[in-house]
Amino acid sequence: MFWYHAQTKHSYNSVRMYPNQLSWEDQPSTYKNYPKSYKKRKLDRDNAEDDFLYHIAGLTAKKSYPSGEYSLRINPSAGALYPNELYFQARGVENVEDGIYHYEVSTSSLTLLQKIGVDEGLEPYLGYKTAMKGYLFLVSAIYYRSSWKYKNRAFRYCLLDAGHLLGSIEASALLKPHAVQVIYNLDKAKLNRMFGFEDQEWFLSALAMAVPLREQEVKAIEFELPFVNGSRTFEQNAIVEEAYEESMLIEGCKKEVRAPKFTYNDTKLKETIFSRRSQRGFNEGAITKGQFNYIMDAIHQPIFSDCDEDVSVYVVLNRVLDMPLGLYKNGEYLKYGDFGNHAGYLSLEQYSLSAQGAVAFFLTSKAKNYQALYQKAGIIGHRLYIASLYLGIGCSGIGAYYDDEVNKFVENDEMVLYALAIGN
Repeated sequence: MFWYHAQTKHSYNSVRMYPNQLSWEDQPSTYKNYPKSYKKRKLDRDNAEDDFLYHIAGLTAKKSYPSGEYSLRINPSAGALYPNELYFQARGVENVEDGIYHYEVSTSSLTLLQKIGVDEGLEPYLGYKTAMKGYLFLVSAIYYRSSWKYKNRAFRYCLLDAGHLLGSIEASALLKPHAVQVIYNLDKAKLNRMFGFEDQEWFLSALAMAVPLREQEVKAIEFELPFVNGSRTFEQNAIVEEAYEESMLIEGCKKEVRAPKFTYNDTKLKETIFSRRSQRGFNEGAITKGQFNYIMDAIHQPIFSDCDEDVSVYVVLNRVLDMPLGLYKNGEYLKYGDFGNHAGYLSLEQYSLSAQGAVAFFLTSKAKNYQALYQKAGIIGHRLYIASLYLGIGCSGIGAYYDDEVNKFVENDEMVLYALAIGN
């Protein structure tokens, strides 16, 4: 087990002995905006390419709380802290100048960071030898946005949320439609330096939605961007930084060359993507066996990637019509029992979700490539959101749980990555 994961486990005692004390004056910004000196263009929702980009990470609504007003996005995030940023290279895309961009969420704009030539680009940093026509996305994390609240456990949330952002790109790509490939093995250290992140922001993964231009060889572009503060405030966390450094390299994992197959209607899927919300509680409503099977098929579709680590999906059935109560693993029935209340307890006593929901999920893994396996859990979680909401069923991700007690319940010693619940 990765030392960082073992060191950041929750237990019944730990969450009571070491509660998070928030310093509101140090609350970081959730938006990164480059200076006005950069060329910027606001997304035009009437343009197909811009509308596609908007459905990855656009703003969808505002909510007011005593602590302030918060904007909701298409992609979910633990605590609405949104530690991840989205960059991309566009080559040969209609109405988009060839170049490297930052997606400015606060204004729904694209910031041109660097123009590219026909024979240069980011491709070699992602393992490509020829130019790629289309989009090469890069997902980063500004970790203090998360560590401000979640302290040492923040790296887990940065990775999960990055997986959700990758899943959000996958979902939006279905509207085109176009296959996507997740890339974990990229030159993160060099890219971090080129983008001027100064150890406050890091690249975690990439995603290609592009086809090779076989006749066009490409060399690695070189540039140096100045540092741009993406959190307003910052406090170093040595444990989180060490965890990132030690998990940067991707080694010895298998590729997944199969593409997923989904059965979504484009119009309904677009509405689902835009209206995605995290459920705050369920009313003990049941779902049908057909709905459950549809959702399970969606989340178990292959994830086309260069590092497909094994992630086990444990399922607690509370209220699925014509199916027995109990615990399942990857579709296999393990044991009978009414485990709803226990699932609620394991989810940091969030009974309104895992106990009152129709189904509770626990994702675990014993694989070695921590960044890849954790982001895969986030992708699975995002597929669960999309498939459930597509059927009119609520969904909520749960990043906090009693790690060792979940292991005891599912009878394994793997790293517990994520908990989720669906229901009505």
